[in-house]
Amino acid sequence: MSDEPESVSVRGVTPDSLLHTGASDNPSAEDLVLASGRDLTPRNLEWAERRLAREGRAAIDKQLP
Repeated sequence: MSDEPESVSVRGVTPDSLLHTGASDNPSAEDLVLASGRDLTPRNLEWAERRLAREGRAAIDKQLP
């Protein structure tokens, strides 16, 4: 086990605890747009709102490891 704190990337690998979104929050359209690597534009926000309405939290979980 490493003595490195979890907030530090070791050998370029980000710890899982920093990648997962957690179950206690509700992602916003902005969260989904950013998680998908897109720019925050009105068109992308509309896409994200539709996807969140259709898939719920799973929409953002699919974007993150």
